[in-house]
Amino acid sequence: MSFVIASQLDESFNAQLRAHSSAPIVIDVPEETPWAAASQADLLVIRPSREWGRIKALARPAEWPGNLKWVYSASVGVDFYPRWLLDAPLVTCGRGVASEEIADYVIAAIYLQTKDLETVRARGPGAWKQAPLGRVAGTTLGIVGLGTIGSAVARRALAARMEVTAARRRSLPSPVRGVRLLDSVAAVVGSADHILLALPATDATRSVIDAAILARAKPGAHLINVARGSVLDQQALLDALDAGALGFATLDVTEPEPLPAGHPLWTHPRVRLTPHVASNYTVVRHALFDKIAADIDAYLRGEIPSDVVDATTGY
Repeated sequence: MSFVIASQLDESFNAQLRAHSSAPIVIDVPEETPWAAASQADLLVIRPSREWGRIKALARPAEWPGNLKWVYSASVGVDFYPRWLLDAPLVTCGRGVASEEIADYVIAAIYLQTKDLETVRARGPGAWKQAPLGRVAGTTLGIVGLGTIGSAVARRALAARMEVTAARRRSLPSPVRGVRLLDSVAAVVGSADHILLALPATDATRSVIDAAILARAKPGAHLINVARGSVLDQQALLDALDAGALGFATLDVTEPEPLPAGHPLWTHPRVRLTPHVASNYTVVRHALFDKIAADIDAYLRGEIPSDVVDATTGY
């Protein structure tokens, strides 16, 4: 009996799926109603899209989950999708696929903010002047969310001779040797020169970085958000920046995305805003395919695929 995959990814990716050794039948997903493929497929491969967001607050369609046995989210987070997505028998995600790329983005942001070579760039003899540069070694990176992304960043930071502190929701040891675990998010924020938000977006983490937490930051601290816009109270961030309680913010994510025209984060002098590009998806898509292919192999052998999403926690 054929294994049917309905894929919301592009045709070149779907052609790779068709070439999988299991010889699956791969069908397209209706762009306006991607959930409708539940009636035809065993596996539904999805990506965050406007259509999923459009129905996020609506009731579960009568046809869901249909004949589906498995939903595979190409993204790590499932917060883009409606809650009833997790009513499928099995939901997995692309955790780890882009972690190294996102970690490179974070380290680049730290060096860009610390060294600021553009400011000291000499464009003529009159600008040939000595100027102090900031230091990375010996500073502290505080990580809120020590999953695959946070761990990849921690390894790079430790190699750069930074101190690394972190907070985890679960009482588990650090997956990276050398990271000092603290007992609260507030303690991590208060310890750090650079604060990384790499935690999942759930009901429990909405606006977890609020005015009270930001008030614990060191003056001049640099906040970096590669998680989701929802984990950060953006008005509290603006207030902290304007009051000088926080030095700078690098944001690859916001809520909503994109922000409306005229929003102060677009032009704030202490904010560097990038359009959710840290994952560098076009570069790592081969890793996503390899992961999906390996998970299909495991599933067809009767094994549980990797990175099952917990319906209770939402990640």
